[in-house]
Amino acid sequence: MADKTTTVDEIVAELRSGMTLGIGGWGSRRKPMAVVRAICRSALSDLTLVSYGGPDVGLLCATGKVTRVIAGFVTLDSMPLDPHWRAARQAGRVALTDYDEGMVYLGLQAAAWRLPFLPTRAGLGSDVLADNPDLRTVRSPYTEGPFATEPGVELVAMPALHLDAAVVHANRADTAGNAQFLGPDPFFDDLFLGAADRRFVTAERVVEPGGLAAEGPLAAVLVNRLMTDGVAETPGGAHFTACPPDYERDEAFMAEYAASAADEAAFAAFRATYLDVDEPGYQAAVRARAS
Repeated sequence: MADKTTTVDEIVAELRSGMTLGIGGWGSRRKPMAVVRAICRSALSDLTLVSYGGPDVGLLCATGKVTRVIAGFVTLDSMPLDPHWRAARQAGRVALTDYDEGMVYLGLQAAAWRLPFLPTRAGLGSDVLADNPDLRTVRSPYTEGPFATEPGVELVAMPALHLDAAVVHANRADTAGNAQFLGPDPFFDDLFLGAADRRFVTAERVVEPGGLAAEGPLAAVLVNRLMTDGVAETPGGAHFTACPPDYERDEAFMAEYAASAADEAAFAAFRATYLDVDEPGYQAAVRARAS
């Protein structure tokens, strides 16, 4: 099996301005924050993000990397709305394609299955259709016969959310690109990878092929090596988001992050300490803060 080990910086070097980038995780849970921080340090711009959004979206908006976000929400979980996201939207710096959470899921699924769209009831009877006039509806072709349980029912045709690249964070991975999720919820990370042309995994620990059985149940290996192009070991790579059972969300750090949205000077200080440094520098700053 090919060795797919890489580094965070090498992952970011494969990205290009103008890309549509999918970021796995959910809210402030198991986000590939080491890659997000590296993008913040890069020259990338004009990105479209597809995300069940959290501080990944907030940081990339705050550093001017994003022009559009496709999401069902952008939250810090214990804080209902990411303040950097709020500031970007209120200032008109970032456009939003606002879908129902289930619609985002089906858009990723359609792309992973190489379908142009998937039908869904999600969005019907809501402002989703009014706010997204490009969306179309379809009617069931089964108007008679044994499959005509709802003849001619109208459904939203959720378009495929094709991604140029996707990045997810796992608890464990092996050098071949298989990834294992040991927390309570795998979210939809496998769909982000399936929907993308280039697929990357960061993990708390990377082991040799065959080593994942010693880390946890093999049933938790939900990403196989055919779904990945690169895997990077990044201990603490999801900080400050939660990555159970390895660590929980760093609420104190999240409060500092949220407070940095207050004004330009506050964010400049936060950026100088935590973003304008490489990943070892970031982790050292986090340790120093906690001591």
